[in-house]
Parts: sequence; C-alpha cells; structure tokens
Amino acid sequence: MAEITAKLVNELRSKTGLGMMECKKALTECGGDIEKAIEFFRKKGVKTSVTERAANEGRVLAGVSADGKSGVVVEIKCNTDFAAKSELVGKVLEIGVAELLKNPSANLSENTEIKDLLVNAAQQTGENIQLARTASVKSEGKVGVYNHYTGKVAVVVALSGNPSDELIKDLCLHITAAKPLALSREQIPADLVAKEKEIAVEQAKASGKPQNIAEKIAEGKMRVFFEEKALLDQKFVKDDSKSISQLLKENGCTLENYIRVEVGQ
Repeated sequence: MAEITAKLVNELRSKTGLGMMECKKALTECGGDIEKAIEFFRKKGVKTSVTERAANEGRVLAGVSADGKSGVVVEIKCNTDFAAKSELVGKVLEIGVAELLKNPSANLSENTEIKDLLVNAAQQTGENIQLARTASVKSEGKVGVYNHYTGKVAVVVALSGNPSDELIKDLCLHITAAKPLALSREQIPADLVAKEKEIAVEQAKASGKPQNIAEKIAEGKMRVFFEEKALLDQKFVKDDSKSISQLLKENGCTLENYIRVEVGQ
C-alpha cells in the first residue's frame, strides 16, 4: 500500500478545498493516486470544483524594507470581493510581503504557512483562492510604496537622488491613476509599437492621404501614444504642464524602476 504522506494530503486539499481527514481517506482508498482520489470524490457527488472557478477578484499589498532600499508586492486572487476582504487573505498578504522582504527570491507557493492558510481560506469560503503575482525591486537610492484604499492596486517606485516623501507619494498616485505600460518608450514591446504605427498609417491612408503624408501623420499619433503609455512621457496628473521626466529633473532625481499591480489586470 502506498504511503499517504502529509504532502499528498495537502496537495489533494489544495486541489479540492476539502478537509484533511476526507482527503486522507480518499487517498487511502485510491492507493495514493491524487487524480483517482478526485474522481472518487466526484463519484460520491462531493463538489471538488473550487479550483475550476474563475478567480477574478482579490487583493494586493506592497511593502518596503526598514532601510527603504527594497520594496515588494504580493497578489492574492479569489472569486468574490467578500472573500478578498477576509482576515485570512489579509494574513497571507502580510506573511508573503514579510517573506519577500527578507528574501526577494523566495518561492511563496512553497511556504507551508501560506499554503495552509490558503487551503483554510478556500475551505471556509468555498472559493478558489490563489497566490498570484509577486514582484520585488531594489535600489541604492530610495524605495517607496503605495497601497490604494480599495486594496486592489499597489505601486512600488525606486529612485536615485534624494527624493522627498512628497515626490514619492506623487509618483505613486500618478502611476496608480495613469496606468503606464512601461517606464520609457524604449521599454514598450516593439510589436505593440509597430502595430500602433501600422494602424495609424492605415487610418491616414483610408482618409485619402498618400503614403508619405500618412507616415508623418502616424509619427504625430505615435507621440500621443507614448505620452499615454510611457511613464516618463506622461503628463503629470497634478500638473499637466510638465511630464514625469520633467518633474523628476526638477527634483534632481531619476526613476530607476517601478511596479504597478492591479487585481484582474
């Protein structure tokens, strides 16, 4: 008879959202075969579809290290906003952030405490609750974070120079609202840029413009595109007379990197 280890039991629990003793019994009946155990539950009419439901809701949390040199973001996804607001989801986020701040390369999905909390949360709510995205950034300068009041957007910024707390807050609020695709225009995927330019050219040609004129019109539209999508080119939301690049220059700072995580995007 196959040995029914705690690892096997926990794996079946995470796949089904069912209790420990139920999972152990099913694995014993099925010789330690997880897929057969799931089939065993289904034949008995036990619902095991918790992991098959779309997880489109959730929460994110950003945190910064005590020395202000690193920041991290952790995202949890689930089925409803009700579950996203639960104490267990909040606890998983806090543990995950603390773990990543200690070790940015940590694999949170292997953290026993987090795995147990996620299983318990799934059992209590009957929802598909998953550890989703994680991200981290380091800087020799200063790192700041912002957690939106909804719990659905978190931002981390890393700057060199001597940024003020007000500048960091302004940048985080801007990034939250403006949703840039990348830090600079060079970092926007080349295929997306090419596609936008092709569309702009074809639109101009469709209005009767010859190819050379259509190309020039497309160049103007691409400038607008970059102002909308590249963070450094975007107009500052609190003062659209200047770009983010100009705002940073005025403050003697360089934005090295940023992270923006929004639930469902």
